Amino acid sequence: MDLALSEEQELIRETFAGFFSNESSLELVRECEPLGFSADLWKKFAETGALGMGVPESLGGGGTGLIEMALVAEECGRQLAPVPFVESAVAARLLARLEAPDALEAALEDAAPLALALRLVDDSPGQRIPAGAVAGSVLALRGGALVRVSRPPGWEPDCPKNHGSAPIASWPLAEAPGEVLAEGERARAEFDTAVEEWKLLTAAALVGLGRESVRLGAEYAKGREQFGAPIGSYQGIAHPLADCATAVDGAQLLVWEAVWAREDEPERAPALASMAFAFAAESAARAATVSLHTHGGYGFSLEYDVQLYFRRARAWPLVWDDPRRELQRLADRLYGPSRS
Repeated sequence: MDLALSEEQELIRETFAGFFSNESSLELVRECEPLGFSADLWKKFAETGALGMGVPESLGGGGTGLIEMALVAEECGRQLAPVPFVESAVAARLLARLEAPDALEAALEDAAPLALALRLVDDSPGQRIPAGAVAGSVLALRGGALVRVSRPPGWEPDCPKNHGSAPIASWPLAEAPGEVLAEGERARAEFDTAVEEWKLLTAAALVGLGRESVRLGAEYAKGREQFGAPIGSYQGIAHPLADCATAVDGAQLLVWEAVWAREDEPERAPALASMAFAFAAESAARAATVSLHTHGGYGFSLEYDVQLYFRRARAWPLVWDDPRRELQRLADRLYGPSRS
């Protein structure tokens, strides 16, 4: 297993790092709260071709793989970019696998983002959908069929405020008419794959968030002096930041291994996706917490950037579930259901 990036992959990472650094400042992130979406940035981002980068070229996409998408997601997370890249890119790949060219073409050309309902509609009809507040259509598994539900004309979704300023919302998925894209076993298999890819790309975004959190803490520790020396020279400050940097690096490698397994060892992919999601969530939350406390009382002030990362580090994973429950599901998958 070779996890080294190719020259082309390094170029993709550098390109989108530059794009988000130039176009998605933290000032923009603040301006977009509480909804967490910039229509202007979304338009610019769509023009890069990133939304269809994981779609085969024969269907109008970029023909790249999940690793390239993970690199873009990581840069999204690093800058807290207020665009639903993960949701739209995963949904576009799902449409491509379902061989729904008309729906895919409309999705890639439409100005509105795509979204994916992460849970079965029959079990969770009122679920909060990531990017649901701004999506033009939602892909969902309902009654054993994968359906595409378009936003009803004139309908406005219920968009609850949340600490992560994420554009989550409930849709009337149980009763709304939808275009059937697949049914039966294939529908469930493709849905499960899409959810796994959502976890992986969300984990990649959390890696970017965690890495930037560590950088913010380290920069502050180098400039803030106490007792005649930078606070970063004290072990009580330096060592926790170093531990966080190590954990975030480990989370990145785990995400890359899980991405690699999706194509080369698919039988390991579901478990690795859960591991990557849970560990990235834990590492990002820890990094943001340590960085915030490194700032002292300033870290809790809204004018400091670190609180933007602290809030999102905890909120982003919860769109799916508490990472601890993801670990429980992973244990059940690997070792059988636990006894209550």
